[in-house]
Amino acid sequence: MPSAGASSTAKLGVPNPARRAREKRPFETWRQVEAVAAQLGPVYGPMVIFAAATGLRPSELFGLDRRDVDRQAGVVYVRRAYANGRLKQTKTRLSARAVPLQAKALEALDRLPASGNPILFPNMRGGRIDFRILGRKHWRPAQVKAGIDPVRGLYDLRHTYATFALRAGVPVFAVSRFMGTSIAMIDRHYGHLANDSREHAVALLDALALERAVDAAWTSTRTPRKPIRKTVAASRAHRPRRSVDARWTPRLVLSPPQTTKGAD
Repeated sequence: MPSAGASSTAKLGVPNPARRAREKRPFETWRQVEAVAAQLGPVYGPMVIFAAATGLRPSELFGLDRRDVDRQAGVVYVRRAYANGRLKQTKTRLSARAVPLQAKALEALDRLPASGNPILFPNMRGGRIDFRILGRKHWRPAQVKAGIDPVRGLYDLRHTYATFALRAGVPVFAVSRFMGTSIAMIDRHYGHLANDSREHAVALLDALALERAVDAAWTSTRTPRKPIRKTVAASRAHRPRRSVDARWTPRLVLSPPQTTKGAD
């Protein structure tokens, strides 16, 4: 029964205060995520790695089928979500999307046990995963055993993806598309992680103006590129493995301008 104070507030037309957002606690390193996955074992462990590598919502993870993964194109298609015992189509245009599969996501898929089950991440009985049961019986105990403190929520795997992506220098526009949310939402919750992007952008523009050599992770070419679908698998097969610290964003170092002999 509402209190007298709440009733009077409603009558006066004063809006109720916004519900306080739950604190986001992304994992700090891949090592932490891997430690939890190891405790979860072969059934739920790969799903945890996949979640942190794609940024999917828990309900979207639970709704995935094997046919949603296109290894040739290097993406997973998000088409539906499973929550409260019901499988539903994604609600908005942003939610239905193709998310690129980084190496960590592909490795997680390779860890899945061989199965004829059409569900990509089934529970131990072969059905769809229940959010509450997974959290209570498996997710939280696995973190305690792995020494994770404080204990994270399942949604923090999504926040981990956003954190790692922005710290790695992925543009906010791209992160919003991959996560199926608005740029405003990304900026509101994770904008502080992209503070370095201003300095990086200025450095790139200055380098271009001064005609200095710069690796901007993008090279224009006059020759047409081959279709992505035909080259992505081959390129990944020959991609060298390298270790990256996702907690640190490298600053661009400009090379000195080239000089010629006899120049003043």
